[in-house]
Amino acid sequence: MKKNYFLFAGFILIILLILWINPIEIIKDLHEANIYYILLACFVHIFIISLRALRWGFIIDQPYKIRKNFIVKTIGLFAGNFTPMKAGGEALSAMAGAEINKISVSKGLSAAVTERFFDLSVISCLLLGSIFFIPYPYTLIPLIGGILNTIVVLFIYLLNYREESGLWLLDKIRKVLLKLRLNSRKVENIHINVSNGLKNMVQHSTSFTNFKNFIILLILSIISWLFECFRLYALFKAFNFELSFIVITVLYLLSNMIGIISLIPGGIGSIEYSQIALFSLFNVPKTLAGTITLLDRFITFGMVNILGIIFSSIYAKDILKEVKKMI
Repeated sequence: MKKNYFLFAGFILIILLILWINPIEIIKDLHEANIYYILLACFVHIFIISLRALRWGFIIDQPYKIRKNFIVKTIGLFAGNFTPMKAGGEALSAMAGAEINKISVSKGLSAAVTERFFDLSVISCLLLGSIFFIPYPYTLIPLIGGILNTIVVLFIYLLNYREESGLWLLDKIRKVLLKLRLNSRKVENIHINVSNGLKNMVQHSTSFTNFKNFIILLILSIISWLFECFRLYALFKAFNFELSFIVITVLYLLSNMIGIISLIPGGIGSIEYSQIALFSLFNVPKTLAGTITLLDRFITFGMVNILGIIFSSIYAKDILKEVKKMI
């Protein structure tokens, strides 16, 4: 029920944002935009999903099953749009992988967490590297974002690659739950099942990890995130507004971080408001910033959800039921 409240609040924020910007001005901006750049942004996003599908297939040792990997990756992104911090994307990617790729759930979960690890690692590097190109005093924005993101990366590393650290953390959680006087038998059963799942997950992660695979995953992750930023850059070109690619990269990554921290499913509302506020720091007009942000969100959020619903209903109806439960 609380998830519904968060999701509802996000959509209310979007409606208020559109009213604040002025719908007539948004329509006017869209009418004057270069349609070819907008179409380019759409094709770029499909290419990004394809890159992430290739990365998924590489991790599970099925890189040539392009269609299946694309479907699984889209379903995972679709599920992530309806869970706080996009955390449901990992779990449902694993479930979709088990059903479509015919792999174990623990292997699918390991692959999904590995993807998250590389994504956050690249974001940290891009944010921290950008401080050398952003004028003062704006350098503090990517610096703080990069540091916070790096802390999350370290946490995922300990959980996904260090079995003893993960088991230690699970044991601490178990003790807290027992102190809350929850049903001890259920707590112990959950602890055993999650611990066994963690062991299998770490086993898959460590067996896959070597220098060659690390470099390949890093390159795929870097390319996909640079194209994420290029998609937004193309939209600025569509409206004939000049803003450096480096600035767009920093602001895009920061707004996505804010969306995750907000705990609103899919970052609905929080990403839009933060993106507009960050763009305003670089003298982007409010109406234009809002139009570009809403258009980019329609491309990323809308396209993934449409494809996710179609793929889930055809290939994984149980996954679609799980997403409905989230909503």
